[in-house]
Amino acid sequence: MKKIIVVLIAVWACGNAVFAQGIIPKPEKIVLKDGKFTLNGETKIVRATGAEKLNEAVVLLSGYLKGSCGMKLKVVKKTGANTIVLDLAVKDLGLGKEGYMLDVSAGGVKITANTKYGVLHGIQSLRQLVDASTEIPQMSVRDKPRYGWRGLMLDESRHFFGTGEVLKLLDRMAYYKLNRFHWHLTDAPGWRIEIKKYPKLTTVGAKGHHTDADAPARFYTQADIKKIVEYARVRGITVVPEIDMPGHAGAANRAYPEFSGGGSRRLPDFTFNPGKEATYAYLTDILTETAGLFPGRWLHYGGDEAHYGNAKWLTLPDVQARMKKSGYTTLLEIEHYFNRRMAGVISGLGKTTIGWDEVTESGIKPSQAIVMWWRHNKPEALDSALNKGFKVILCPRVPCYFDFVQHSSHKCGRRWKKKFGDLRGVHAFPEGLIDKYDKKAQAQIMGIQTCVWTEKIKEVKRLEFMTFPRLAALAEAAWTQKANKDYPDFQKRLKTHLKQYDKWGIYYFNPFDPTAVKEPIGP
Repeated sequence: MKKIIVVLIAVWACGNAVFAQGIIPKPEKIVLKDGKFTLNGETKIVRATGAEKLNEAVVLLSGYLKGSCGMKLKVVKKTGANTIVLDLAVKDLGLGKEGYMLDVSAGGVKITANTKYGVLHGIQSLRQLVDASTEIPQMSVRDKPRYGWRGLMLDESRHFFGTGEVLKLLDRMAYYKLNRFHWHLTDAPGWRIEIKKYPKLTTVGAKGHHTDADAPARFYTQADIKKIVEYARVRGITVVPEIDMPGHAGAANRAYPEFSGGGSRRLPDFTFNPGKEATYAYLTDILTETAGLFPGRWLHYGGDEAHYGNAKWLTLPDVQARMKKSGYTTLLEIEHYFNRRMAGVISGLGKTTIGWDEVTESGIKPSQAIVMWWRHNKPEALDSALNKGFKVILCPRVPCYFDFVQHSSHKCGRRWKKKFGDLRGVHAFPEGLIDKYDKKAQAQIMGIQTCVWTEKIKEVKRLEFMTFPRLAALAEAAWTQKANKDYPDFQKRLKTHLKQYDKWGIYYFNPFDPTAVKEPIGP
């Protein structure tokens, strides 16, 4: 009989440990204790005295718990038994801006952090535990992120998804403690942001998408954008807009052709005219309105791939005059001039410029801009950015582009010389890549981001299939310290999250059974 009891206790303890570690991304430290706390209809939510900054977090937690288990919990002022307490630390806990402590005892739960951002992350860990069961093992969690930038980029120029889907995506990002939503709003297929001074950008430029140039105009009004930005802010997410220039300008040039710098046969009107002074006034107006809609510190202006359609610059009188005046002899020099000048505009608006890794060579000051390294086949571009002192966000095509397939059996999506972004590769990133850099260079790396380009993603079902569960792996890659990363352990925790995807109605790829759902084929 004693042997049976011992075995049962061991089985319970083992199951409890797995359950407690169902949190993604994996916390820095979890200490399990005997016993459990049971969430019920009598549980109260408490905002600690003096923590008025957490009022929004209280409302958010209440909504999450009602959605998870149908319980509408009362909010009270006094701490006691059967409570969930949210508190800000009186003194620094050594957890930085986003770290938190989550303590579960028989009497309830307490989440403590230095800032509201840490409390929000603690809420997400609690949310994941409650999603699995209302009986939560007693534990102490101490946690903080590896990187400050943990992002997702969504391309809505090529295919548009709308406010409802963006809000859902933001909530999934918050669930995994991702904190930067990079919004690719303009490109050749369509212009997706309302600029009141230039209405034709949406009446004309928003028409069409990647697979149908005649599709009705779809875009975000400024009211839509304010709603989305606020929704993100409450969840601890900063929205970073991208207004592409000098290339990828086809949609804008359809609306206002007087600012076009031409293109190629395949990509007509691909660029803005970098020689015409009016172009800079026009783009400054656009960036000024954009900056007013997004209170975050960053504004992304692209700066990549102008060579795909800048050959006509050689024939444009304004460009040739500008080149002659400045002593430029190559198109690359005028491109760099454009990039430097627009980065100056963004700085003048009180924002920090972000550009793709090509801008590293433009002569922009490292204090003025952040570089997104995307060309995984050009590690020298990353070397250059770090050597010059730029802060860098890592988003290489492999494994961070989620338009690449995630399994060898998949038919629709990109590959790069047979390489693609499988779940293990996403989770393992950036180990192996950054090991060669010294501490100074590694400190310049702000974080990691996935980019969801949508040439082959038109429907929501396919967007979900390409994003989940890789988003969970990306979140752990960006949050969890190298020493704590363990792929088999991640797989165990992921299984409980797939059940949550089912509850949410997400159409996801199942890495444990690759044939469980049919791959949605894109356009």
